[in-house]
Amino acid sequence: MVKWSRTIGAIAMGITSAVVLSPAAQANPLQVVYPPQEHETVADRIFFIGTADPDAPVLLNGQPIEERSPAGHFAPSIPLDLGDNEITLTQGETSLTFRVTRVSLEPILPEGLGFVEGSLTPAADVTYPPGEWVCFRAIAPAQSRVQVNLATSLIELTPRQNVVALPLNSAALTADNDPLPLQATTYEGCMAPDGTGNLGQPTYTLTRGGQSVGAMAPGSVSVVPVPPFAVAEVTAEAGVARTGPSTDYSRLTPLPRGTRAAVTAREGDWLRLDYGGWIRASETRVSQSAAPPRSRIRSVRSRQIPGWTEVRFPLEVPVPVSITQTADTLTLTLYNTVPQTDTIYPEQDPVIARLDWQPVLPDQAQYTIHFKPRQQWGYTVRYEGTTLVLALRHPPQVSRDRPLAGTTILIDPGHGSENDLGALGPTGYPEKDVNLAVSKLLRTALEARGARVVMTREGDDDLFPGDRVEIINQVQPTLAISVHYNALPDSGDALNTAGIGTFWYNTQAYSLAQWIHDDLTQRLGRPSYGVFWNNLALTRPTIAPSVLLELGFMINPYEFEWIVDPDAQRALADALAASIEAWMQQATQP
Repeated sequence: MVKWSRTIGAIAMGITSAVVLSPAAQANPLQVVYPPQEHETVADRIFFIGTADPDAPVLLNGQPIEERSPAGHFAPSIPLDLGDNEITLTQGETSLTFRVTRVSLEPILPEGLGFVEGSLTPAADVTYPPGEWVCFRAIAPAQSRVQVNLATSLIELTPRQNVVALPLNSAALTADNDPLPLQATTYEGCMAPDGTGNLGQPTYTLTRGGQSVGAMAPGSVSVVPVPPFAVAEVTAEAGVARTGPSTDYSRLTPLPRGTRAAVTAREGDWLRLDYGGWIRASETRVSQSAAPPRSRIRSVRSRQIPGWTEVRFPLEVPVPVSITQTADTLTLTLYNTVPQTDTIYPEQDPVIARLDWQPVLPDQAQYTIHFKPRQQWGYTVRYEGTTLVLALRHPPQVSRDRPLAGTTILIDPGHGSENDLGALGPTGYPEKDVNLAVSKLLRTALEARGARVVMTREGDDDLFPGDRVEIINQVQPTLAISVHYNALPDSGDALNTAGIGTFWYNTQAYSLAQWIHDDLTQRLGRPSYGVFWNNLALTRPTIAPSVLLELGFMINPYEFEWIVDPDAQRALADALAASIEAWMQQATQP
């Protein structure tokens, strides 16, 4: 199961500690591995994952759990009321009691007159140039009057209509991602400050029923004259650009080291760059300049090096870039760039059929590469001085009879230390162990078919997701496969959700993900959980087709018995190796 923090055993399940037992606990005493005994959730229901003596009933709040696997594992879901819920499981003389607190996704209005805690903006200090609109937001009871005072200005906020709360991203995994209506009201308004300097913290006033209360926003507002320009230079290998000033916002194309752009706003420790993306200040070096970074571009050429085609874009300044892909094209956009282009020369090439370009007023240049009718294999982008180098990877040259011979396949067994267990099965058996067991079997099966295999770990190695991505980028494998087993958010149905899921991010990985998914479910007769586009660290590498596999649900009592069965593991590894081989055979043909 994919998770975001090494210190949490399973992020969707919220497991923080557990007793790790063998795949089939010998004595089968009553035990629950999820949820913990004190747990908080926004879900309206929750499942209990555990095991007990299969020959004696298990009671959940006095009612017998009807569905259990032959080994005695269980995963019932029960509804939750808002607030504290006390749940007791009993078998014989043994009882386990849990307190699960359900909190609302809706903003919670205070008991008296007041604003919803944390709703006043700005939440952190912000800096804008003169003339830019500064907007304010507060959540308060309906039919209220809300005003903001900033410096000498008074702004009347108006209520938004039909406001809803968006569910968490994980709701897409349980087909439960409809927006939720809100009882509280969001009030908004904007102004363009007249003065410059630090205008202070906005003061909000809420009036309702003849009573008024005031509150101050956490952040202050500053308006800074434009010259001199603050210019950010990206110092990270690949600066993470986002659509807004926090990790809640979607990722944009990473900015190569050396990228330079003017800073147009600040919010907390985030910088807004002049092309629109936001980046952490810690990934940049900021200096002053009399003018914002701007470039011209003239000719463009490509050249071939072993295994790659490099398209070189000579610039005066390293500017921000973005890349979009379709099944047949890759489009590179250069920002803050004015074309003076008359000549483009892509050499006769094994991957490029045509290179088109167009200026986009006022200051962008777009280049679209049309690929020959073959599988895309990946790309990298970097700056060499001020020249942007877009390197396109060639498909591997393989034998039709032995398509894996000479290839390098990277296998990433997910998770991998006592601080990073992954999902837990009903007995407490951790995902990290079955990931490694199946990965080693897969390595053997792939090597028998001629592949060279690189593993990100051979034992209980403590690796961050970024460590694994770095290994992929260093090895430059033909393919990268991350092996996981699955769990669900609290709102999921652990008892009735099973099957293989595959996850992809970049266009070149889609056909691999779909092929493996369809082929495995057919070969093994396993249920399908689905094929997902997902913004995961192990699906984001662009250097090769990279997919993440969730080969079954650790939390499903019945599927767990299949997951830990040694014969089933060998059959799974052989089927997966055969599927990869078959995809390589068809993907490398012209």
